[in-house]
Amino acid sequence: MIVYDLVCAHGHRFEGWFASGDAFTEQRARALVSCPVCNDAAIERLPSARVSVSRPTPAEPAPSPPPTRVPASNAAGLPADVLVKLRELVKQTENVGRRFPEEARKIHYDEAPARPIRGQASAEEARALDDEGIAFSPVPPFLLPDTH
Repeated sequence: MIVYDLVCAHGHRFEGWFASGDAFTEQRARALVSCPVCNDAAIERLPSARVSVSRPTPAEPAPSPPPTRVPASNAAGLPADVLVKLRELVKQTENVGRRFPEEARKIHYDEAPARPIRGQASAEEARALDDEGIAFSPVPPFLLPDTH
């Protein structure tokens, strides 16, 4: 198993675990490696400070395993644990796609059961919903489970 420090074309840094260097190269060539923040597939390896340690001889103690690296924050400027929780919340919503304005109105006017939804709306549709007093909020792409 090999761990690489990676970066997308937008500068988001993350790490990837691969069976080998060849496995990384093959997966990247097939666009199977993508940024967890923006889903960009233009991924490059970064220089890494990780050092391989040879197996200890019987006289020397085994080295401690390196600590699990959890980034303190990500490209979105959120702590990693907050980002995880937000993605979990978004996963619990129903994706109604282009029907979002229609479904939001039905929920607002009690014509459909209240439930968490997400989808797409044009700028004009969003202004109309806002004018009607229908509360909604854009969801940044890095939180959407459909893109990962």
